[in-house]
Amino acid sequence: MPSAVLIINLGAPFRIRTGIETAEYADGCVLTTPTRAFEFGYPPGTRSVGVHFKPWGLAPFLPMPAAELCDLPVTVEQAWGRPGVAALRDRLATATGPYEMLTSLEDELLWRLRETAGLGLVRHTGSVIEAAAGAVAIGDLSAAAGVSNTHLAQQYKALIGVTPKRLARTYRFAATVYAIDPAGPVNWAELAGRAGYFDQAHFSHEFRTFTGLTPTRYVDVRRRFLNEHPGHALDVGPLPAD
Repeated sequence: MPSAVLIINLGAPFRIRTGIETAEYADGCVLTTPTRAFEFGYPPGTRSVGVHFKPWGLAPFLPMPAAELCDLPVTVEQAWGRPGVAALRDRLATATGPYEMLTSLEDELLWRLRETAGLGLVRHTGSVIEAAAGAVAIGDLSAAAGVSNTHLAQQYKALIGVTPKRLARTYRFAATVYAIDPAGPVNWAELAGRAGYFDQAHFSHEFRTFTGLTPTRYVDVRRRFLNEHPGHALDVGPLPAD
């Protein structure tokens, strides 16, 4: 999905599988907008609080360029340092409820918020890509913003971790997956054509890249989870849970 993620973990460690490697995250994780599928594995009774940012929204809170973290989730401690993260986790763990937890996390983010060069340009052009569900010519976007394609790509890599073209691909795919109703029949050829994919083979390749699953396997997983766990909190929009 076209978003960056910050998770503060308050329970047992969770796992993230990236390809063939799996790592545990005890204090939480920071993940910039990904270019491929990641698998999160949570223990029973997991407890955490976090934020899904717009793709450019994490940049003001990172001590390094987003490009350095592209497809490389790190612990919150690696991003913010041990003392500050320990104090934040203590405050969240002793909060009386979700509202107090979210307020405490918001206060932490406001305290860490910093001026970020180029953020206005990336936020404006990124919002155009989002509104168009990725169906936008990057050359036209650069021209309208009054910058070169190279400059725009450099700013995106620094603040989001991916190029504008890659972000547009992600938004297009996200809009396509949101259009899928796993409870009913899916006309894949029609869906791919409506989304602007060149052919169904291209669509299937994108599907594997972004989810790690074939289109039919993805729907099977969603349907089985819906049937076995109706109304479950982990059935979050378009994300498969297996």
